[in-house]
Parts: sequence; C-alpha cells; structure tokens
Amino acid sequence: MRTSSYLLGLIAGVSAVALVPSRASAAEAGFSMAASDSGVNASGSASGGADDYWHQFRPTPMALELGIYGGVALFSKEHNLQNLETINESPAVGHQALKTGLDLGLRAGFYPLSWLGAEGELGMIATKTKDSGDKANLWTYRLHAVAQYPAYRLVPFVLVGAGGMNMRSNLTGLGKDKDPEFHVGVGVKYAILQCLSARLDFRDNFMQENRANPSIEDGDLVQNFEVLLGVSFTLGRTPAETAPPPPKDSDGDGFLDPQDACLAVPGVAPNGCPAPVAAPVDTDKDGIVDASDPCPTEAEDGAQPAPADGCPNKDADGDGVLLPDDKCPTEKGVAPDGCVHDKDADGILDDVDKCPDQPETKNGFEDADGCPDELPKEVAKFAGVIKGIQFDFGKATIRKESNKVLDDAIKVLTQYNELRIMISGHTDNVGEAAKNIELSQARANSVKEYMVSKGIDTSRIETRGAGPNEPVADNATDKGRQENRRIEFKLLQK
Repeated sequence: MRTSSYLLGLIAGVSAVALVPSRASAAEAGFSMAASDSGVNASGSASGGADDYWHQFRPTPMALELGIYGGVALFSKEHNLQNLETINESPAVGHQALKTGLDLGLRAGFYPLSWLGAEGELGMIATKTKDSGDKANLWTYRLHAVAQYPAYRLVPFVLVGAGGMNMRSNLTGLGKDKDPEFHVGVGVKYAILQCLSARLDFRDNFMQENRANPSIEDGDLVQNFEVLLGVSFTLGRTPAETAPPPPKDSDGDGFLDPQDACLAVPGVAPNGCPAPVAAPVDTDKDGIVDASDPCPTEAEDGAQPAPADGCPNKDADGDGVLLPDDKCPTEKGVAPDGCVHDKDADGILDDVDKCPDQPETKNGFEDADGCPDELPKEVAKFAGVIKGIQFDFGKATIRKESNKVLDDAIKVLTQYNELRIMISGHTDNVGEAAKNIELSQARANSVKEYMVSKGIDTSRIETRGAGPNEPVADNATDKGRQENRRIEFKLLQK
C-alpha cells in the first residue's frame, strides 16, 4: 500500500510515547482534587514559592476537560466520500475532489491519570467540490485515547482513535455517504489559566478504500489531514496554597522560638532559658548529679559496662527480660520470666515437651512432641527414591502401572496426616539442561496432582524439579541414566 509504511511508522511512534510512564506521576503532577488544598507539594514539603506556582498549571488526575475547536480540513483527492448511487455510472460526478474546509466542533475528555485519558468529539466540516462548486457538509464523530506528558505548563500529547464521517450534499453532486475512519494525531496544550488552556492539534484521518472508486487501488487507505486550534476548560483544579514557614529554633535547645524566652541562649524547661545556677543535686548518691542522671532516684550499680549511665542495669544477663520480671537475672533465658525452659535444647519448651530430658528427632515425623523417634516402616518406605513411578517418554503423563505405588503412598499420608513431603523430579543429562529441569518439575507436579485428586491436602505437598543436577549414578551408562531418571519423596520438618 502507498500509505502502509507511513501508517506503521506513525502508529509505532504513538505507541512508544503512550506506553512510556511519565515521570510526573499522580503524586508528582501537582494537586489532585482530593489533596489540592492540603498545602503540601509532590515532594511532601510545605508548599509555597515559585515551584508551586508552576505546579498549579500541570495536568492532574481525575480531571474533566470541555472544549471547542476550529480549524481547516485538507482532503485527499482520492477521499472515500462519494455518491454511491452514481459512482459506477458517472465517476466524475459521484466522486469529486473537495476544497479545504472549515472545521468546527466540540470535545469532552476525562483523564483518570494525569498522563492518560479519553476524549470524544462532535464536529462539522463545511466545504465545496472543486469542480462543480457544490456545497458539501461533513459531520464527524470521534473517540480517541490521549497520552500526554504532564510535567510542565506546556503539555505535548499524542492520540489515537476511531470514528466516522457523514457527508450531506445535494443529490446531483456527491450526495450522501458515511464512512468509518481511524485517526492519529499529535499536539500541544498550554495552560493560560488553571481552568483554561489553548490547544493545537495535527490530525491524520485514514479511511479505507471503496471498490466503487476506480481511482483507488484495492487495499489502499486514503488520508485526510486536519489542523485544529481550540480552547479547553478544566474542571477540578484548584490553586496552590502557600503555607507559612515552620517556626525556627534559633538556639537549638528544642524550644521553638515562639515558646523560647531566651532565643540566643540554649536553655531548659519550662521556658527555654538556662537553669539557675545552684549546687548540684544527687538524689540517689551515685555520683551522677540529677541534671545528668536519667534515673535520679535509682543508684548506678556498676554492673553495666563503662561509662556509667546513672541507672541500675536491669538486664545483666542480656536476655531482654528486665528486673524485677527476670527471675533468673544471671542466666540468659526467655520471656516471660527470663529463665531457661528447654532442658534438652531441642527447640521445644519444657511445658509442651513430652520428653524434656531427651531431644526431639527432627525427621519430619511427630516433630512437635519433643521426643526421639524412628520412622515407622510404612513411612520410611516412602522416604527417598520411589521406584515404580513411570511416565510417558519425554512427557509428564503418569503411566497407569504407577498407580499402585502412588495409591500406597496416599494410604500412608492419609494414616499419618501430620506428614508433609517434598516431591523431587530428576532426569539424566541427555538433552538440554533447561528442558530437563522443566520436564522434572512437570513430573513432580503430576505426582502431586494425582495425590491431591485422591484427597491429600495440597498444602502438605511441595514440589521441585532438579533436572540432571543431582545424579545418583554415572550418566555415561544406560543403567546409570535409568537410575538418574527418578522421583524422590522427602519428609519435611515442621
């Protein structure tokens, strides 16, 4: 097509701009309707100054724009507006070139984001045919998405959308016709006031060819251009407010100037002036005067490392339980009383440990009772390599002959409902490593899905695909590779 390369290039450019996130997000773009009167700018500081003055003109989210426009429309000599009743009988009458037309219309837009919105337009183009001078009025209706860069008062934008053109002319000329159109455009807005902006658009309208027009080849798009100048009224934007500067603390004593009676000299409560000179007082007699002692009524005991801080050390054993709650002050313990409650150091406190003098065997079986134990034979049978689970070649489909092994495992999991397992899939090293890892994961998932379908809770089973990375035999032999293609179960500790 004569316009295909142009159209593809323009669409690519519009898409690239529309999809790049603006660095002026909803928070950066100035003032939203919900927070416009807060007096705080995008960086979180108090508003005020020249920067806030420019912020007030930027696009904001949740904005509604209403506008009018005027301009000119330039039609291709191969435009698709024609009298379909006479085009075949008299092409020269049924399809005539159009003069540059006066373009007028209304538009409304809604911008949920400061950089992205949608608009609708209704318009009329008044023109004449070049040869006969017949009047031809075109009525347009369009919808399009608009992406704009909302960082400044001057806002560039791109748009893309679709609509239609309806032609109304005298019946001896072009007659009546209506055609769909696809359009793209670029332009710029300039905020004259907060609620008033000027706008300039350049549009390219594409209309599909009609076989009735002998001057247009099959598959072509015809292009009609517009240059539009308009004004838009923005609803919901409010002026930036200037907040007063925060009060100062001239002498840095923690008392702000309005409350500080001695602005030039650091002081103390209650009025920010220096304390009266008097003999130092040491109520607890620990050698640290009250003015510097955070615990003036409790004597320093010397138990904590130097330097002394004026307070007794309430956590000498460093277990986080302070006196007087720590019943074992010289032994590092646990809350609530600061004493040791796990004699066998198996991580299970003595009050719930059924064997407080014997550590728990962490093997995934009854790990919460605190007692040593061995796996029952029926459980141990399903820990490690599980023989008898077979799959279709190169697939994750379980063969029917594997069902008995899997059903036996399900019986054990049903009987011991506290058990949790990890199902690992393994392959040999034949083929691509990534494909083997993917296949091993899929096979492990297939085993899990089978067990879940038989009533095992999915939260009790985890899966992983190890691929060829954990061989148990030599991959250089057929026997070794066969051993490496396996499914393993591992009991998980709680």
